[in-house]
Amino acid sequence: MESESIVYGNIRDWPSDSPSESRLRRLLNKQVLDALPTGDAWPFLGREMFACCQQPGSGLYQTQVIHFGASYQTIEYEWKLWVAEFEALLKRLYWASAVVHLETELSGTHTFRWEAESESGLHSPQDGPLRVRCAWEREGGLRG
Repeated sequence: MESESIVYGNIRDWPSDSPSESRLRRLLNKQVLDALPTGDAWPFLGREMFACCQQPGSGLYQTQVIHFGASYQTIEYEWKLWVAEFEALLKRLYWASAVVHLETELSGTHTFRWEAESESGLHSPQDGPLRVRCAWEREGGLRG
């Protein structure tokens, strides 16, 4: 049996003093996620792997959290491609930070963190090229 890799994490928006602005950002983020490929059409990122709360009081206090997860067959061998696709998605979303956990059977757990580097510390789709600070951490192997 081939090795399995698990990828999961979250993308966080930032709170706003304006309820209408927050609603608009949540709506636009949802539209971007809904436009992702579905079914067998997605090699790395697909609509089914993402979820988020839309209405205040139902898992949404001030900050929208988009959570995601999927299992892959040894995705670590194509990790640069996965990250490129993830960063392309981040370019189209409103967000302040993102965390991705990659759990592999052979090389352990890796954590990748993105933080928007604009003056405000926030990323908007109209910001143009993605400017992020990305750090990663590594833990030991899962199975020995």
